[in-house]
Amino acid sequence: MRTKTCAAGLTSLCLLLLAGCASAPPSPAPTLIVTGCPAVTPCVLPATAPGSNGALLQDADTLELAWAECAAKVDAVIAAQPKEAAR
Repeated sequence: MRTKTCAAGLTSLCLLLLAGCASAPPSPAPTLIVTGCPAVTPCVLPATAPGSNGALLQDADTLELAWAECAAKVDAVIAAQPKEAAR
């Protein structure tokens, strides 16, 4: 006896939908986020001893980068403080 194509298609669809009802592993625990001020670390400027004009230019770039990193640390601490405390 032959099964109609329509009946086979509906049966396949029902079986496919039932596959979504299977038990799944539990969701992972949520990651805890700690709020508060960032850790404050001192700004350190690298020591320099340029021996040529090229080394002096390289040292200037290195110092500018160190000052930018220090400014970013200060900005992060200021942004973490409540607005009322800044007054």
